[in-house]
Amino acid sequence: MKDIEINKKANEIRKNVVSMIVKARGGHVGCSLSEVDILAVLYFHTLNFSLENRDEPNRDRFILSKGHASEGLYATLAERGFFPKSWLFEYLKHDSPLTIHPTSQVPGVEINTGALGHGLPIGTGIAMAARKTNRNYRAFVLTGDGELDEGSNWEAAMAAAHFKLGNLTLIIDNNGLQLADTVTNTMELAPLRGKLETFGFDTHEVDGHDIGAMIRLFDSLDYVGKKPHAVIARTVKGKGVSFMENRPVWHHAIPTEEQGEAALKELA
Repeated sequence: MKDIEINKKANEIRKNVVSMIVKARGGHVGCSLSEVDILAVLYFHTLNFSLENRDEPNRDRFILSKGHASEGLYATLAERGFFPKSWLFEYLKHDSPLTIHPTSQVPGVEINTGALGHGLPIGTGIAMAARKTNRNYRAFVLTGDGELDEGSNWEAAMAAAHFKLGNLTLIIDNNGLQLADTVTNTMELAPLRGKLETFGFDTHEVDGHDIGAMIRLFDSLDYVGKKPHAVIARTVKGKGVSFMENRPVWHHAIPTEEQGEAALKELA
């Protein structure tokens, strides 16, 4: 799919994120909007993963470690055809498979997530399993930058480098905010690139809203090599909605119907 087509997909995903959260009166709109372009590139270009091959052993695996941003993943999976878009508007309802954190009962969700710091350890194990069974699938893990406060990520990073897992790619949604404050005020990560390189990762930085740049970067990585990859994707929390962008309150805040309408007008 061409860059412009993926951009259109990303915009549709953003609109559905806003709509489903407004209707459900629950969710995490800011961090879901920041990850959308990353997810669009992965699901419409990079991943060898679709409804047709979702049970095949050699499919790529994707883990949304920042599971509280489930709305972005759900809207992406619906756009990719894993389940009907009508499901999005049953989000958080009784008996809906679309719960606040993603679970494997949802078509296209690889594993339950939400407890922060678990995705990279699991992804490391999945990548190691591929190497041990001589399979060529890849594992991609999307974390938040605030999530890197969890020490389990760094234990997994040491293991990934030690076992030379070039088939593992860590993507960091680097929007600079976590909960009600900045990452810098909460737990300084800088120099993040230097830390990841010291841990043995082939590390890159990219604009997490530049579809073309991300396509080129993911295409260029050596997935059969001996170094795990880290992609620091610089993003804007609340991306696409001016009154949400870079405002910590939109981690938890739920748009009113009027705010939802205003957001959809901007996205249109």
